[in-house]
Amino acid sequence: MRVQNLVVDIAGKRQKKVFEWTYSNGLMPAGASIQSHKQRNGATRDPLAALDQVIEQVEPAIFLFKDFHPFLTKNNFAVIRKLKDIAPHLKNSFKTIVLVSPVMEIPAELDKELTVLNFPQPAKEDLAGLLDKIIADVRELKKVQIEMDDAGRDRLLQAAMGLTLSEAENVFAKIIVKEQRLSADHVQEVFAEKQQIIRKSGLLEYYAADEDFASVGGLSVLKDWLNKRAVAFTAEARAFGLPAPKGVLLLGVQGCGKSLCAKAVSRLWELPLLRFDMGRMFGSLVGSSEENVRRAIAVAESIAPAVLWVDEIDKAFVGSQSSGVTDGGTTARVFGTFLTWLSEKSAPVFVVCTANDVSQLPPELLRKGRLDEIFYVDLPSAEEREEIFRIHLSKRGRSPENFDLPALAAASEEFSGAEIEEAIISALYDAFYAKEELATGHVLAGLAQTVPLAKTMSEKMTAQ
Repeated sequence: MRVQNLVVDIAGKRQKKVFEWTYSNGLMPAGASIQSHKQRNGATRDPLAALDQVIEQVEPAIFLFKDFHPFLTKNNFAVIRKLKDIAPHLKNSFKTIVLVSPVMEIPAELDKELTVLNFPQPAKEDLAGLLDKIIADVRELKKVQIEMDDAGRDRLLQAAMGLTLSEAENVFAKIIVKEQRLSADHVQEVFAEKQQIIRKSGLLEYYAADEDFASVGGLSVLKDWLNKRAVAFTAEARAFGLPAPKGVLLLGVQGCGKSLCAKAVSRLWELPLLRFDMGRMFGSLVGSSEENVRRAIAVAESIAPAVLWVDEIDKAFVGSQSSGVTDGGTTARVFGTFLTWLSEKSAPVFVVCTANDVSQLPPELLRKGRLDEIFYVDLPSAEEREEIFRIHLSKRGRSPENFDLPALAAASEEFSGAEIEEAIISALYDAFYAKEELATGHVLAGLAQTVPLAKTMSEKMTAQ
C-alpha cells in the first residue's frame, strides 16, 4: 500500500493517471471499485491482455503491476517477450510500468530494460505517524487506557522497527483489543509479531529474551561495555553522531557464559534475538548456500534493530581456507558472503559471535572493522565463582547466606559457570534422595564428583 500511495502521489504531481493490475482483478484505475470494474473489463486479468491495454492507453499514465514475478519466469516467455516489445513504445511515450514484487525475478531478456529499486521498510517517522493516529482514534474510547510518555513511546516504536505498516497496525490493534490499554510494557508483544516473520523464513531461530545479566556472574568489563551502548539505537544517539554498534566476538572456554551473554544482550537492549545456524545455510545445489545466507541476512535486517547470535562460529567456518579442495569452495564462498555483510552492513543488526578455539578462526574475521571488540571469556576467578554460586543457589530457592561460599569457591577452582551449575543440580538430587535440605556439604560433594573440562583439556589449552 505504501508503494501505491507513493506512485499515486508522484503521478498527481505530474498530471498522470494511475492504473493498478492484479491477477485477481485485472487492470483497473487505482482506487476504483472492484465490483464495478468486474462488470466492465475482466479480460485484463490475462497479463498479455493487460499489456495490450497499456499500449492502447493514449494519455500519460503509470501502470502498477502487483505481484508480477510469477510471470517473469522462464515458463512465461510470451509475457517476457511482450514486455521487451513494448519497452521502446514506453520510452517514446509518457507512460511507465512499475512491477511490484516481494522477490526479485529479472529475466536475462529484460536486463537492459528494467531499473531495480529496493523499497525500504517504514522509517521510524512512518511508524510514529501510525501510532499517533491509533492513539488519537482510541482516546475517545474511555475503556482504553493509553499509558505512555515520550520515552515509552520511543521504546514501543523502536520495538516495531522492521514491521510493515500493516503488521504494526495489526499488532497495536491486537494489544488494545486484548489488554484494553497500550503502553511501553507491550514491547514483548511486538517482538512476538516479529517472531512470526522469523518462523516463516525457516532460516533463523527466534529466542525469547528470558535471560538477563543478573544471571551472568563476573564479566564486569563486558557488562560495562554493553551497558554504555544500551542507548546506541535511539534517535538521540544518531543526532549525537554515534554509529550503531556492529558486534562483538566472545572467545573463550566452553561453559563460561558466552551464549548466556548473547541472550542477556537481547534483554538488556530490548531487542529481538535471532540465532544464525550455519548448518541450515548449506544446501545441495550450487549457489544455494550463499543464497540462503543472503536470505537469512535479509530477514534479520527486515526486523532490525535486532541481535544476531552466531554460536560457535569457529566450528561453522573451520576449513574455509582449504574449502576449494574439500567442498568445491562452498564454505569459503559462504564465509565471504558473511564477511562482506559484516563490513558493509548499515542496518542496526548487532552481531554476537561466540567461539571456543581461536586457532580455528579465519584471520579475516578478527580484522578491525568487522566487529567492534573481541572479549576473552576466561574461567571465573574465586570472587566471580562466589557470585556464580549466589546466582544459581538463588535461582533454586536457596539463600546464599546459608552456604559457605568461600569454601565452595575454593573447591571449584578451574570450574566454568556451567560446571558449577551442574554441580549444584547434582547436589540437589543427592539432598532430595537423602530427604535432607541442601547444604554446603552436598555441593562440595557434587564438586568433588566433577572433573572440570579445564583439567581434562589442560594439554590443549596450554598449547594454545
